[in-house]
Amino acid sequence: MRFIEKVKARFTPAPEPVRAVVAASSDPHERVLAWGALVHGGWLVATSRGLRTVPAELELSAAPEVGVLPWHEVGTARWAAAGEGGTLTVIPLTEVEPGVQARLAAQRYVLREAGELPGTLRTRVDRTVVDSQRHPLPTGGAVLLVARRVPGQAAREWTVVFDDDADRDHPAARDAARERLAAALATDDPSR
Repeated sequence: MRFIEKVKARFTPAPEPVRAVVAASSDPHERVLAWGALVHGGWLVATSRGLRTVPAELELSAAPEVGVLPWHEVGTARWAAAGEGGTLTVIPLTEVEPGVQARLAAQRYVLREAGELPGTLRTRVDRTVVDSQRHPLPTGGAVLLVARRVPGQAAREWTVVFDDDADRDHPAARDAARERLAAALATDDPSR
């Protein structure tokens, strides 16, 4: 994107359906950061709270209800550019038990125009991650320990994500993950 196009995009207001969804949010401080037009209609929107998909056929007369994927629940995101658009692949996380998260199925968004969305998404997800450690497990798999900033919480939150969901039920793998998490918590520096 050329410089003049970037400046123009920065000052172009979000489409009306996008603004309506954010205006109807339960968070009065939520704001639109970037958006991209989806190939099949609608928009993928980065807000101060997270990622939203806004359908093109949204009924604006009713209070629009569109879910949000909070930034701290984005496990990974990959961007593959193609001209002005491209494909964004997001893997969300879900809590399966206290302190343990699992990866959900990948969500793919094909964008006709991406604008500032890929860069904004990367920045927002990176801001939530304070520390990340990968450790091998006795089962041959691995576990990822991640400390994240979660909005509304003073302390950061440590979670465990097993590479293989089957390891969550394996006693040796669970014990090893627990030990690694305890070691990470013992050396955690909250000032970072």
